[in-house]
Amino acid sequence: MRRIFSFYLILFCLFNSNAQSKKYSIHTAAFYNFENLFDIYDDASTNDDEWTPTGAQHWTKEKYEQKLKNLSRVISEIGKPENSNAPTLIGCSEVENRGVLEDLIKEEKIADYDYGIIHFDSPDQRGIDVALLYQKKYFRPTSYSNIPLLIYKNKPVTQETNNEDLGDVEIKIDTKNRVFTRDQLLITGFLENEEIHIIVNHWPSRSGGEKASSPFREAAGRLNRKIIDSLQQINPMAKVITMGDLNDGPFNKSVKIELGAKAKKADVPEFGVYNPFEEMAERGLGTIAFRDSWDIFDQIIMTKSFIEPDFSNFKFWKAGIFNRSYLIQASGKYKGYPLRNTLTEAGFSDHFPVYIYLIREIK
Repeated sequence: MRRIFSFYLILFCLFNSNAQSKKYSIHTAAFYNFENLFDIYDDASTNDDEWTPTGAQHWTKEKYEQKLKNLSRVISEIGKPENSNAPTLIGCSEVENRGVLEDLIKEEKIADYDYGIIHFDSPDQRGIDVALLYQKKYFRPTSYSNIPLLIYKNKPVTQETNNEDLGDVEIKIDTKNRVFTRDQLLITGFLENEEIHIIVNHWPSRSGGEKASSPFREAAGRLNRKIIDSLQQINPMAKVITMGDLNDGPFNKSVKIELGAKAKKADVPEFGVYNPFEEMAERGLGTIAFRDSWDIFDQIIMTKSFIEPDFSNFKFWKAGIFNRSYLIQASGKYKGYPLRNTLTEAGFSDHFPVYIYLIREIK
């Protein structure tokens, strides 16, 4: 027995030594709903009146500048200590325009990371958009486009698009009955020397109730699936990350059925997608709270090519919710909730950010 024990001890030591000798390149990819990142100026083309100094939110220059400082602090810390670098990729939502992002990336805590911006104005009536921030040192975008989600009031919800990458279909857009929501932002580029695709989302809200609005998010899930399918038709091993505030949790139909996300790696079929945040939701974790009930609306989901067991190229390592104590309301009615904006001060957000690590063995 002593000989058997010694044999396995030697094997363990050899394996452990080998594991420790391996080195990995690591990148953090994150998503953060910035919750009403508006400048202080009235845009006549959108419903942003309340986010001005004389508007309902009393949104002053001082509050705006504090909001930028708050968000930059969070960005600088997401993914630490496992990764000493700030996120290489940050999908974001609820940004009013490119200008607020340009102000954000100049903040002292993140200015040295030299973030680039990919942003399009969306048709959302409040004027809030999605965008991608990326560290120019590590990620080189090669193409990007905003793909509209065409949904209508009082009509069966179907997804159509005239984007030629998804099928060159001529469409008559009913602007009178259209529900104007955020576009889905598709970016292709190289993470170091590997091509990846990123979709940044902010799916339709639950305004009018979860059940009544669910068909709109289901349409968003179908569009997401269609984008991924189109990329996999070009390259069956395409590495696609879809991230965003989905306004649905991992168990809702939009995510489970329309997008087809799986909670376990072993259950992901060929061309399927994996959602590491479903397991967290099962444990009661959350990124947003409502009436003392938590859910994970903010998710990062990836194609099967990211979870194969070969780390000679970038693969998924693990995921997390960034919920440091300073992001949490410490007292009052909403104690324990994310520390959001109030009428008296600029907070962080009503959502916690989420992140994943991508790692590759260095040989």
